[in-house]
Amino acid sequence: MDKKSIDSTVNQLLEKTAEQGVETIWDRADQQKARCGFGEQGLCCRLCYMGPCRINPKGKSPQKGVCGATAEVIVARNFARMIAAGTAAHSDHGREVVHTLLLAAESPESGYTIKDVNKLRKVAQTLGVEIRDRTKEEIAKDVAERAMSNFGRQEGELDFIKRAPQKRQALWKSLGITPRGIDREIVEMMHRTNMGVDHDYRNIMRQASRTALADGWGGSMLATELQDILFGTPSPLRGQVNLGVLEEKEVNIVVHGHEPVLSEMLVEATQDKELLDLAKSQGAEGINLAGICCTANEILLRHGLPIAGNVLQQELSMSTGAVEAMIVDVQCIMPSLPEVSRLFHTELYTTSPKGRMENVKFFPFSEKGALHTAKEIVKAAVLNYKNRGEVNIPQEKMDLIAGFSHEAINYMLGGSFRGSYTPLNDNIINGRIRGVAGVVGCCNPKVVHDQGHVSLVEELIANDILVVQTGCSAIACAKAGFMVPESAEKYAGKGLAEVCTAVGMPPVLHSGSCVDNSRILIALTEMVRAGGLGEDISDLPVAGAAPEWMSEKAIAIGHYFVSSGVFTTFGIGLPVTGSEVFSSHIFGEFEKIYGGMWAAETEPKKMASKMIEHINNKRSALGIDKEKKRVLYDMEMRRELKV
Repeated sequence: MDKKSIDSTVNQLLEKTAEQGVETIWDRADQQKARCGFGEQGLCCRLCYMGPCRINPKGKSPQKGVCGATAEVIVARNFARMIAAGTAAHSDHGREVVHTLLLAAESPESGYTIKDVNKLRKVAQTLGVEIRDRTKEEIAKDVAERAMSNFGRQEGELDFIKRAPQKRQALWKSLGITPRGIDREIVEMMHRTNMGVDHDYRNIMRQASRTALADGWGGSMLATELQDILFGTPSPLRGQVNLGVLEEKEVNIVVHGHEPVLSEMLVEATQDKELLDLAKSQGAEGINLAGICCTANEILLRHGLPIAGNVLQQELSMSTGAVEAMIVDVQCIMPSLPEVSRLFHTELYTTSPKGRMENVKFFPFSEKGALHTAKEIVKAAVLNYKNRGEVNIPQEKMDLIAGFSHEAINYMLGGSFRGSYTPLNDNIINGRIRGVAGVVGCCNPKVVHDQGHVSLVEELIANDILVVQTGCSAIACAKAGFMVPESAEKYAGKGLAEVCTAVGMPPVLHSGSCVDNSRILIALTEMVRAGGLGEDISDLPVAGAAPEWMSEKAIAIGHYFVSSGVFTTFGIGLPVTGSEVFSSHIFGEFEKIYGGMWAAETEPKKMASKMIEHINNKRSALGIDKEKKRVLYDMEMRRELKV
């Protein structure tokens, strides 16, 4: 068998599943290897039933769709619709969190409470909500209602847009792409890309930018900020990652999906004394809750609970024979799970009315009565412990430090009273840190699992680039050992290692789940405000990457970073290469318009080279590319320093 992953647990379990006749995502990927070349290049159009149509990329007939759409129009419409779909997924997540905050404010008996009052007050001020002489519940109610208005607003602009640097806000206004309401932009994007509407690829991409910004500075940012208010703002804590976190003598429950509204209640339920006693009565020593995908990141960041793996490991977790129940909500959940679960003793439960599966038990989960439902689920899992057969848990697991929210980074750099990004900027200016990279996104069976993430990040930190991660990419690099402070000496360049050792942090910072990429936007804005690195995000020596992307959400994320001024490169390929005209637009012209642009590179080291080159160019433009001499200040020089 060809090596499918750089993770030995994956290869070990794939050998076992092959013997057992269990079909996994890698088997199905092999069956699909004769992929549609038109589709991979973005040249298929199925927007009406005069087609489906495709353009011949080799210059032969056909060169237009039946309606007359050219390659650049077809590619632009397909790409823009991916952005709209990704924005819809993230914003719907955000909407659920807004509902939960309103419930916490109005119904304390629901089990949801407000855990970060300081953040509530800060967000309230951003949203224009009065905070003086008011209870936290009164403030939270108004915050939730104001937040909800951001979804259906028809005119004006999103509230969190004002968080962006002034120069960036002015650029968006001049281009006419400041988002109005989140739902408004998604609907308009879908309308414009309907057959017979917008046929100007540049105009299509302007609305695509507006839609993506409604995600990054709207739906995703609302989700992140309100989750912090409800469940606590993450701060650095220690956890463990990989399938070795499953326990042989405990009831193993795996939660998979994206919305912590569910997983937070499961955390509480697994600590219930009656349920723990029930587990012991069934012969188990306890209850072990672990996560897959972005829900894993959520429960790790706030509770230190273990991560079983990233998105491609969901089937393999069941194949260990040690998982009593897998509970899923929405996004990145494979339709193959019911078939795999039936081959083992694992019970699969769906919980969201948006994400049902045929012949799979549905626990209707809503914010009202959430804890009761969570306890029912955990009880069912505990009672399934006795049905275990052969158990095959890999031994590999790795320690990691996670929880690097914007607030945590601010505190880490400056303390309680002088929290600031100035120390980070200073170390970028003096050259110890060359720049910052956000490496995010999914995993994709088209390439060796985890290799793109790990190879890219290893190259970046060796070149003194501080890496911030979210999602499945963060899980990949945590498994590789990059997220413990000791890794700085082993993997990082001399300058970055020096800073990491002084602060006591790893060279790769875990900041959360998919929606938490909005934390990176806030961090970049704070770098601008701290001074010394330009007036806009596009001036900063930073870059972004998604080495193994697969989801429409990743395209939405990439595009809101590009539209915010960040050079962003994707691995695997992009479904745009069928049109040279469109490719030159997003790979070249975009930089003149937005200050950020797209790039595509399948080879991780070449991807790293492009990012490093971009960061070096930004350093040069800022005049900080020359090595500065270290000066020993005498007392007179110290007196002249301005504090």
